[in-house]
Amino acid sequence: MGFLGLFSKKEPAIQAKLRFHNTLSDELEVFEPIAGPSVRMYNCGPTVYLEQHIGNLKPYIFADILKRTLVLWGYRVNQVINITDVGHLVSNADEGEDKIEKGVRARGGTVEDLVQEVSAAFFSDLDLLGINRASIVFPRATEYIGEQIALVHALEEKGYTYTIEEDGIYFDTKRFKDYGKLGSINLSGLEEGARIGVVLGKRNPADFALWKFSPKGEKRLQEWDSPWGTGFPGWHLECTAMIFKLLGRQIDIHTGGVDHIPVHHNNELAQAEAATQKQYVRYWMHENFINIEGKKISKSLGNTIYLRNIVERGFNPLSYRYLLLTAHYRTLMNFTWTGLEAAQAALTRLYRIFFEELPTSGEASPEFIATFTEALSNDLDTPKAIAAMWEMLKDTKVTPAQKHGNLLYADRVLGLGLRDGKKRLSEMKSLSVLPASDVPAEIQNRIDARETARKERNFTEADRLRQELLDLGYELSDSPTGPSIRKI
Repeated sequence: MGFLGLFSKKEPAIQAKLRFHNTLSDELEVFEPIAGPSVRMYNCGPTVYLEQHIGNLKPYIFADILKRTLVLWGYRVNQVINITDVGHLVSNADEGEDKIEKGVRARGGTVEDLVQEVSAAFFSDLDLLGINRASIVFPRATEYIGEQIALVHALEEKGYTYTIEEDGIYFDTKRFKDYGKLGSINLSGLEEGARIGVVLGKRNPADFALWKFSPKGEKRLQEWDSPWGTGFPGWHLECTAMIFKLLGRQIDIHTGGVDHIPVHHNNELAQAEAATQKQYVRYWMHENFINIEGKKISKSLGNTIYLRNIVERGFNPLSYRYLLLTAHYRTLMNFTWTGLEAAQAALTRLYRIFFEELPTSGEASPEFIATFTEALSNDLDTPKAIAAMWEMLKDTKVTPAQKHGNLLYADRVLGLGLRDGKKRLSEMKSLSVLPASDVPAEIQNRIDARETARKERNFTEADRLRQELLDLGYELSDSPTGPSIRKI
């Protein structure tokens, strides 16, 4: 069944009005798209020089929930997620090496090899997380160099640019009177280097590169001819150029992480509105970070986790999706393996109820539709929506058939895999970490005995018990939070 086919059934009209937190106004606003039933949405995509960790993937689950909600309300959504394959410098500013070039030099091979490999891993992760790629456009920045050059030329003609010799073409932020309005960035007293790095010749600390010149006497792996000389586009330029080309001069929704607000999205907004003299984006929406065991994700801390690590430890990747939905997208979230185990246990229980306890058909009840959509209408309150789902399942006044229909209705937005058939439950039972309630007593006794042996430093006995568990079809894994068990 296609993505839009999930939303084709006739049900009671949704009464609640969609309201989103708009970063531009810092207020909760009723959603009113520019062009009636059609919504144009752009989500900042990955820079494909390294595999995306679970924190990098969080924005796309948020964007997917947002899209599914819009479709549930009856909107047609044109969605674009860019692939940055040039122009993103390692400092996130206007100095240093391009991340793609640095990645190629570190691994060898060609630019295309790197881009294809990292992009393929990203797309695979989206699939595992229940995100329908067929309904999304994924443009690569290098496919729109001509459009980026044309945008620089338009800004130049309007007097918004200046040239730094042997460096590049820069946007003069003083010429755009509303610079910094997104997120109410205070630019007064901003020192050079405090936010975007030191580049000699910049007129203002917030000015940013539109086009960078290739260093003289040096052949870059990626460079193009332009009216100003051979070089490559600045990182911020690509999003605006691709939005103009694929979605139009004005769009409804632009999303990204909160880290994009101060620099990247303010730069996007400035160059776009300088070029068109029109509002660029009606609703800016930003999701917050995820920490690992209370600490920021960092290579130096060695706490980077990838989706493949979650799968390798026996978790259904949709358990990670479920975990994220238990917190609001604008709150700082903390990932723990214990929390993921709890999410997996909840998802397993949901599958068992749906596939083993309920009939195979049924219609959603008007009462549940009203409660569920009211939660979503309040800035995508997924924790409240999930709570409404569990409360409905406990309600003895709701018939089994209605519960079946209600779960399918909820899953249109939550995307937890209820439409994928019983194979999901089978996979969860046979391949995943088991919640404590599902571990047989005789197996739990051996786990406890092994833990005792380990604490007493009797490693011979501990190894014997681990092998005994393996012989019985259970694989034990140790973690800082204690042992976990999965059936093999």
